[in-house]
Amino acid sequence: MEAGGEEFAIGVVISAKTTLGEEFEGQIVAFDRPSNLLVIQEGVGRAERGERRNVRVLKANYIREFSVVSKGDDPLDPAGCTLDLDAIYAREEAALRQAEIEAERIGVGVTPEAQSIFDALSKTLPVQWDKTDIIVMKEVRVRSPYLPENVSGGTAAANERVKKVIDFERKRLHARVPGQFS
Repeated sequence: MEAGGEEFAIGVVISAKTTLGEEFEGQIVAFDRPSNLLVIQEGVGRAERGERRNVRVLKANYIREFSVVSKGDDPLDPAGCTLDLDAIYAREEAALRQAEIEAERIGVGVTPEAQSIFDALSKTLPVQWDKTDIIVMKEVRVRSPYLPENVSGGTAAANERVKKVIDFERKRLHARVPGQFS
């Protein structure tokens, strides 16, 4: 585990300068000799203060020079690792909810033009898919082929607003890619 005659030992805190001139300090977490990859955790003292740390994965030959600052504890020792499982589960739950919200915004079995119209409507109005129909404000329905005359339901003002957005979006799509959306 050496580079240029010096050792990349697990747990050692180094101060390094890369071939690109970037300088950083961190603790060596892992070194893989066959791939020449080095894993360095920056902000070694931050964990005790509850701050986040940065992990770098880089080829060892990108380190122009380094010096050993100190010998730290084994960074992979399970006794020294603390994980806030509640925070991890909360982040996972939030990511899943966000993924579900984003998945609901994608129409199944609809044309790219229909998806573009849905996206345009969603910028200013609450919308959702009902199979291949677009439901706006839970009262206005837009059916395929998503023309202003295919708008029904809701108040007259809501209807007019949806028709305007559809007309504008269709004109924008035709101007961007003539002949693709007819």
